[in-house]
Amino acid sequence: MDEKGEVDGKLMPKFSSKQIKDFYESMYILRAFDKKAVSLQRQGRLGTYPQITGMEATQVGTALALQKADWMFPSFRESGAMIARGIPMSKILLYWGGDERGSQFAKDQFTFPISIPVGSQTTHAVGTAWGMKIKGHKKASLVYFGDGATSRGDFHEAMNFASVMKAPCVFICNNNQFAISTRPDKETASETFAQKAIAYGMEGVKVDGNDVFGVYKATQDALKKAYSGKGPTLIECYTYRMLDHTTSDDASRYRSKKEVDEWAKKDPIDRLRKYMEKKKLWTKDYEGKLYNKVQKMIEKEVEKMENITPPDVKDIFKYTYAEMDDELKEQMSKYG
Repeated sequence: MDEKGEVDGKLMPKFSSKQIKDFYESMYILRAFDKKAVSLQRQGRLGTYPQITGMEATQVGTALALQKADWMFPSFRESGAMIARGIPMSKILLYWGGDERGSQFAKDQFTFPISIPVGSQTTHAVGTAWGMKIKGHKKASLVYFGDGATSRGDFHEAMNFASVMKAPCVFICNNNQFAISTRPDKETASETFAQKAIAYGMEGVKVDGNDVFGVYKATQDALKKAYSGKGPTLIECYTYRMLDHTTSDDASRYRSKKEVDEWAKKDPIDRLRKYMEKKKLWTKDYEGKLYNKVQKMIEKEVEKMENITPPDVKDIFKYTYAEMDDELKEQMSKYG
């Protein structure tokens, strides 16, 4: 699907009207959530927060392609993918508010905690995938990372191990054009990030990361291959980070307004809206009702996050190791 909402009929998968609306509503929620999270940070109600505006199609298209029992391994910029998969917004807000209980997900959500170190989650995803293969599970793991993570050793170790072991793992490279302020041409001499897969003997695919249909199809194909025992796939989602790297960054110092404006024309939500309008799936009334519904939903989740009982200070000691040693017990005793 291009910027005008036009699709290639030969490549377009068959989606029901409900699926298309699910894509749109999921992306709409993520855009609204992102705006609210930034507002909360500016008010001192959240800590540093990494924005996702402009990358909604990449996050929704990949997350909705997963089976319920597949494992998701998010980086710090996958709040959207986690929400699309069913993780409560209040949990994500709690995490960015500095409360580790935000990483306590339900056992049936099969999502690892947010990974702050760049690229380290790739090895975790491959290890899990290999374990599932050994046990004979018809499941896969999907791991997210940015273009900057491809310069980390963890990424290359994970790619090599996954390919050699034919681990059912899908690597999602969010090429949003910046590793904080470093552009791809300063990050790698490769023409694409997708072609890095060649060196490891696995398939590499580059997809328009602002086309939710294309992202979904590429991810679905990679997952089917993983389930059938044919090994891993690297998918480069070519997209753009419309806002700052995080709320502590000022992107205007390393990119122009003209560049941002050009990418705004490729907005993933706008192009799907245009497509839906042509298919009679979008109206102003539909949009208005969706807006009101989403705003209420988000405010309810914010209220839930801010009214949670504060954690017990003793948790710091109790959950450092599986079993407390004498030194930790002594330290904890000072807190009554």
